This record gives sequence, structure tokens and C-alpha cells, in this order.
Amino acid sequence: MIIYPAIDLIDGNCVRLSEGDFDRVKEYGADPLDMAMQYENAGLTHLHLVDLDGARNKRVTQYKVLETLSNKTKLKIDFGGGIQSEDDLRLVFESGAVQGNIGSLAVSQPDVFESWLIKYGMDRLIFAADVRDMMLAAHAWKEISTIHIFELIDRFLNSGLQYLTCTDISKDGMLLGVNQELYKSLIERYPELKIIASGGVHHLNDLHQLKAMSCHGAIVGKAIYEHKININDLNQFQSN
Repeated sequence: MIIYPAIDLIDGNCVRLSEGDFDRVKEYGADPLDMAMQYENAGLTHLHLVDLDGARNKRVTQYKVLETLSNKTKLKIDFGGGIQSEDDLRLVFESGAVQGNIGSLAVSQPDVFESWLIKYGMDRLIFAADVRDMMLAAHAWKEISTIHIFELIDRFLNSGLQYLTCTDISKDGMLLGVNQELYKSLIERYPELKIIASGGVHHLNDLHQLKAMSCHGAIVGKAIYEHKININDLNQFQSN
């Protein structure tokens, strides 16, 4: 299982939100490059970088941080937040991201996301499915749609979807454990997908449970900043 340590950015600073609420933001006195280098030195190979300014402003904002991290580390970075146009996507790739996480646009303009899957390749795009009670959310999680997660996954599979990051909004940043039933249902229904779990990881046991159910990857964020999980304990799960 691949571990994706997370760096969430507001104004270039490392932060974490609770349930995606910008009014419940906690800033950590950590430099993004320093954190990324700590992850790399601990033997991790991937990084999940989130542009919260971009998610809120609906345009990629923190591409300079992405550029710095990609130039100064060997981490394979997937970037999300604010990718609302093909220009945004190109900027993300040009700034060094290996993959782009597409959430809001995939929900509001699924035909555009499908065209990107075909144009850029299934290995470069991740469908970032943010859900509350299995319904997809968009635009920094402020809008809950009437679209069930299975509906769009079924559609995107026809265009070659390979990667899915699924975040349970109610768990994100809460340190209350992962929604095992959610990921179990996704893995059983879509065994061909590389599913990355996000939201709620607070203990190594959460990661053991996700690995046991054959999750492709897991995102770990707040648990690291709050010292619930030691970075050096994460490479036991690592897979390239």
C-alpha cells in the first residue's frame, strides 16, 4: 500500500481543516519544503499536495510551492485544488506534479474530465471523489450534489479511469478513524480501480485495516502534525 502524506496549503502555510470547513482551520508552524524533505528522508515516495486557496478561489494558486517541492525532492506529487480548466491542469503538470486530482470539475463537467482522461492518460489523472453519505461534494466541499459516487465512477470507467481518491468529508481532519464500510464497498464493487483512502486516519491500526482490505493507498495528514503517527513508522506500508 502506498502512503501519501498530505500537505494542505493556505497562503503557502501548512494547515489542516476539520470536515473541510475553512472556519475550522488549524495552522501548523511547518515549512512545506521541510515537511516534504522529512517525508522523503523517512523513505516515503509520494506526496499529496492540496491547494486550499485554489479550491476556494476556483483556480490553481499554490503552483510555486509545487514547483519548489518537485525541484528539491524526488517525491511523486499528486496535486489537487482549483483545477478548473485545461490551463490549470497544464500549469500543474508543468510545475512538476505527476498526477492531478480532479474533484469539482469532474462532478460539474464530467464530459471535460472524460476528455482529459483520454488526452492526458489514465495514469496522470485521479478522480477525487469527496463524499458525504455517498453523495458527491464540490467547490471546497461547500456544495453537496445529488449525484451518487457510484454513478460517476461507472461513467468514468468507460473512459479509462484508473485512480480514485475517496474522502469521507465527515471524517476528514477529525482523527476519528476511517470509514471502513465506504472503502470496503468501493473495493468490492471496483476491484480494477486503484483506490486511495482519505479522511480519518489517526493511528497505525487504521492503515493496517486499509492494507488488509487491499486499498491501493492511504492519505495521512493531521495524524502526522498532531503526533498521533510517527513519520518513520509509515514506510512499513510503503509500496512503489
